[in-house]
Amino acid sequence: MNTGLRITAFAAALAATFGTAYGVGRVVDPVVADAPPAPHEKHADEPSADAGGDGGHESEPAGGLQISENGYTLDLATPHVTAGRRAELRFTVRDDQGKAVTAFKREHDKELHLIVASRDLTTYRHLHPTRAADGTWSTPVDLPRAGGYRVFADFTPAKKGAESLTLGADLAAGGTYRPATPPAPDRTASADGYQVELAGTLNPGKAGELKLKVSRDGRPVTDLQPYLGAYGHLVALRSGDLAYLHVHPNGEPGDGRTKPGPEISFTATAPSGGTYRLFLDFRHEGKVHTAAFTVRAGSAPAGRESAPAATEGHGDGHGH
Repeated sequence: MNTGLRITAFAAALAATFGTAYGVGRVVDPVVADAPPAPHEKHADEPSADAGGDGGHESEPAGGLQISENGYTLDLATPHVTAGRRAELRFTVRDDQGKAVTAFKREHDKELHLIVASRDLTTYRHLHPTRAADGTWSTPVDLPRAGGYRVFADFTPAKKGAESLTLGADLAAGGTYRPATPPAPDRTASADGYQVELAGTLNPGKAGELKLKVSRDGRPVTDLQPYLGAYGHLVALRSGDLAYLHVHPNGEPGDGRTKPGPEISFTATAPSGGTYRLFLDFRHEGKVHTAAFTVRAGSAPAGRESAPAATEGHGDGHGH
């Protein structure tokens, strides 16, 4: 067999091998690798791949972009699950010696806050995992759609001098992937019969106040219940790379100044310009509800009509 024929035969065999492997994968419901966000129109204020939106650099470090930081690593033992099926998510925080961390500082009523969000930011879970004596954390999770997700662990080690960290790791949910696009920016959102209105702007490199007003059936809700040490818990994620913003509540229940609604106030700083998703968790009548907003850093909230409840909110493992 001459050289040309040998190469042709080898290529044919290689193609047949990969074709067979693909077919088998389809039969056993393949795990979908981390997929990029659904294509969307590029906005002038969105960060580019190699620079932040504020003068070409990020004005404040964002969390969740690294799996390891300051000597600590998020060891995700469950890197993939199957969409639509309940699974046990397990992970460990390890120190620079590879040992499991077993002592954490309690913040907002928890030793560790766990967030799971889809790459397209249309599915969001705020989970409350439990820690075993050996340092292994676990929580049930049920993700509704196939695709790429990001797991965020927000914590502060109890070690003297340790700083608060947010580490991130990729999670894949197997199944048939269907791209989704977050709703357009809007100042109002609906959640389980509640309406939440957003006031204020998210500013790149500058702290600003965000106020969220909760109402139901057109009436202000004035008896919100404490949740994670405040009347609301707000998470902000940047579209594209899912940078995690640290958002701080203004006031707390019982301080003599903070009212239980209808407004909940937070202070936040965007690390750059761009499009962000805000997820507000609040408790009323014994249940936690999640309202989601799409905003652009540096721009006033737009729109007046309530946005559809497009974000998949709390799932299994969210203890109240």
